[in-house]
Amino acid sequence: MNKVGLILVNYKDYAQKFLIACRDSLRTQSYPQEFFNIYIIDNASTAESKKYLIDNFAEAIILERDDGNYVAANSLGFNKAIEDGCNYIVSANMDTEMKPDWLQELVVALDNNPDAGIAQSKILLYPKTDEERKHPRINTLGNIIHYLGFGFTSAYNEPDREMIGYPKIDGYASGCSFIIRAEVYKKIGGYMEEFYMYHDDLELSLKVRLAGYKIILAPKSIIFHKYEFARSTKMIYYMERNRYLSILMFFPGWFIFLIFLPGLLMDIGMFLFSMINGWFREEIKIYSYFFNFKNYKRIEAERKKIKSYQVIPFSKIAKDFQGKIIFQEINNPLLRFVVNPLLNVYWKIIKNII
Repeated sequence: MNKVGLILVNYKDYAQKFLIACRDSLRTQSYPQEFFNIYIIDNASTAESKKYLIDNFAEAIILERDDGNYVAANSLGFNKAIEDGCNYIVSANMDTEMKPDWLQELVVALDNNPDAGIAQSKILLYPKTDEERKHPRINTLGNIIHYLGFGFTSAYNEPDREMIGYPKIDGYASGCSFIIRAEVYKKIGGYMEEFYMYHDDLELSLKVRLAGYKIILAPKSIIFHKYEFARSTKMIYYMERNRYLSILMFFPGWFIFLIFLPGLLMDIGMFLFSMINGWFREEIKIYSYFFNFKNYKRIEAERKKIKSYQVIPFSKIAKDFQGKIIFQEINNPLLRFVVNPLLNVYWKIIKNII
């Protein structure tokens, strides 16, 4: 039986809000307890947060970090799990509750699909009413990549439905709940910790796909996510900066040339939008990051690393990109009726070229 390492990341007082319910659902898992380790990375750790974790989840292995870097915290957990001999590694959000066969079904998904490097759970929105408990709604069935580097969920807020088999995910696996083979994680060199937070699941998934592995959905592995969309200037900075970072890491020069025009127009729009909505400083910080030559050295080093194991041409993966930006929480008429139609038409033209 495969040994599994389960990674949870705490940030400051996050565990005090979500740990107990998550812990209780993990204790009911049908997968034999002796075959999986639970690692909690106490990110931005304090004496108080560490004590809370030890007092409330004694069987978990607590690892400490002090800088708040979410991606580096995941890396620490993944590397420790591999060091401890785990064959499969699971990443899950702490603001979740899992059905008893959640972990078992994730493991079975990889066992039954040797060509898959990652399997994602069916992620449902946590029910808040009796009606939602009877008829849950979907958070994501696998995330979508837009050709300008945006990432977003699929099937958001749609009614839950029965699914058979293991559908292929053409975009990327949500970091809320997925399993990856340890050998695949080692092959691709793990996360790029420069991402800090956001887009890290897109980055990891693209690496896995370029290395020749599929990403699949494990629809019987069900997890409920206490999802809340909250915009902060810190979130906006990392989401937008990491969008550019993903483009520069993964997109070949010819593709960047093809998307230059809509990309430029999008950048102008984002700049104006930042001025209107009060996050102009964050936009300037993003530009400052990419005016620093040292950062391009990191990007170039990562591009070379990707090329060393890449077996799938980028053009094949790019054909799965989408032409519309679908942020379910933002129903902007300008985006919906003007920007998206234009972006989609342009993408149809590019897609024929590639």
